[in-house]
Amino acid sequence: MINKNMSNKIYVIGHKSPDLDSVIGAISYANFKNKIENTDIYQPAIAGDLNEETKHVLMKAKLSLPVLLEDLTEKKVIMVDHNEFSQAINNIEKAEILEVLDHHKINFQYSFPINFKTAPLGASCSLIYQEFKKHSILIEENLALAMLSAILVDTVITKSPTCTEVDKEIIEDLAKLANIDDWRSYGIELFKIRSSVEKLKVDEIITSDFKEFDIKDGKIGIGQVETVDLSSFEERKTELLQALKDLKEKENFHSVILFITDIIKEGSLFLISSNEKEKINQAFNVEFIDNTCYINGIISRKKQVVPKIKEVFN
Repeated sequence: MINKNMSNKIYVIGHKSPDLDSVIGAISYANFKNKIENTDIYQPAIAGDLNEETKHVLMKAKLSLPVLLEDLTEKKVIMVDHNEFSQAINNIEKAEILEVLDHHKINFQYSFPINFKTAPLGASCSLIYQEFKKHSILIEENLALAMLSAILVDTVITKSPTCTEVDKEIIEDLAKLANIDDWRSYGIELFKIRSSVEKLKVDEIITSDFKEFDIKDGKIGIGQVETVDLSSFEERKTELLQALKDLKEKENFHSVILFITDIIKEGSLFLISSNEKEKINQAFNVEFIDNTCYINGIISRKKQVVPKIKEVFN
């Protein structure tokens, strides 16, 4: 039963281990909702610590840091960039969910009718751009820069199989609004920041863009890092594998996967810790040797990794 005495504040929030699209999606959709309803009750929020490229984009776009939430009990919420409760922060089931906006597969159940916006686009910020455009609301230059950044990262500068022709058109429009002459070069700059690992601990590398998925025998955690140079990760392979094993045991995962994507060569180095390595071999039609394997052509978690994993484990 929803508590009728909840605060009027409505939190717009993305998933755990927030990535750039999750954070900028929350900021931009809260901005849109406040403008369309002529109010200030929509508050962007984050569900964890920010990664380096998100910090960089917030600073470059001069956007305020969203409020950090650790529990959603008795809060009014709009879920952005996720719809699975396993990817939400604590006690999402005790929140009043008003709306969902997402571009991932749907795995959502709720007892009340709500607005659910979804489309097979490359980023949540692409959906949000469409909302601004549909209602003829101007996107300010700094917000356009942030939304452009999020879409470039989520679509791997349009190289990802999740990227659509619509996303490409939106990128062109946002680049004009943001006064970015060469969005491809700008995207490469973002990935250089994103893939800088010298200052990061191994657990930070693994969880910087990490999502949990339910399977028949438990849960699987899948983390992804994108880089323009795999060599710095090759040097840390041993400690990354140990950290994956530790995370698997500590959080009781059935399997934990980290794949490090070379966006220039368009392939990924996979590192795994699993109860059933043979099934992961089967999923990708490869053989993992010492729990590692480079797989050419795989760069998307949503379209190329999760479906293969779910097919063999469910």
